[in-house]
Amino acid sequence: MSSGLNKDEVITFKVDFALAQALNGIQNRSDFIRNAVLSALGNVCPLCNGSGTLSASQRLHWEEFSRNHRFVKCAECNENYLVCNTGKDDK
Repeated sequence: MSSGLNKDEVITFKVDFALAQALNGIQNRSDFIRNAVLSALGNVCPLCNGSGTLSASQRLHWEEFSRNHRFVKCAECNENYLVCNTGKDDK
């Protein structure tokens, strides 16, 4: 008897007309969308899990963490990153 763990699952979602038109020219839309979703999941904020907001408990953890860490803007790529306030990680 198969456990079903290796079966693919079909997921559908609605898109607006412009996105549907943009996807029309792609040869293998399923593969393209699958790769785009996997890529996006790899870039999800580890703290908020991509929601863009923090729960009350996450906020408390963040406040504690931020006491000893700060944002610094990279001079090369102009992106923010976190460093420990000890100064060892500063560029």
